[in-house]
Amino acid sequence: MSKIIFQDWKLTDYEKSWKRQKDIFNYLLSLKAAQLPTKNYLIFVEHPHVYTLGKSGDKQNLLISPEMLNKIEATYYHVDRGGDITYHGFGQIVGYPVFDLESLKISYRGYINKLENSIITYLKEMHHIKSFQLENATGVWVKSENGVEKICAIGVRASRFITMHGFALNINTDLHYFNYINPCGFTDKGVTSLEKIKGEKQDFEAEKKWLRKYIVEEFEI
Repeated sequence: MSKIIFQDWKLTDYEKSWKRQKDIFNYLLSLKAAQLPTKNYLIFVEHPHVYTLGKSGDKQNLLISPEMLNKIEATYYHVDRGGDITYHGFGQIVGYPVFDLESLKISYRGYINKLENSIITYLKEMHHIKSFQLENATGVWVKSENGVEKICAIGVRASRFITMHGFALNINTDLHYFNYINPCGFTDKGVTSLEKIKGEKQDFEAEKKWLRKYIVEEFEI
């Protein structure tokens, strides 16, 4: 069984954590280039209000001006992950697995599938919430009276089978901030949170512990 280094960065500015994550990513790439054993990191973090656009995303999916960004105390970054635009903010568990997929003996598609499955299992076992994968759309989804809504967004980057970026799971997230974007580029699908589904705020620190458990079990690390 592979080992993992778990780090909880708590509440950290997006730009600062992006740099820290890239440093770990580049460190693993250097180990691999030297044909040395690599490591696997699982990082949890919570960000202040920020919108990030994937490398091939459409900037038109940010629906507000720079002036409005300042007014709502949010920042914006064009980043090097896959996917379109998404939001990170308070009450959201952001996970950055910096994994060597070769060491874990899984494919890139298998990695995405395992990320989604770990969150689906966590929601089912801990909260009795039925969630699912959606064809041609990454992330984890639930059914509601409005159709389907995303509870967890996923957008990653990989080089030489080393991954970075990851997922954003809405726990006690202020969903109003999603009104300022077309989340992940969709105009016909909504966004939800654990708080919205259960009707009350959740214990954020406890949810991080349970989520970590199910990710570790899914990846057998």
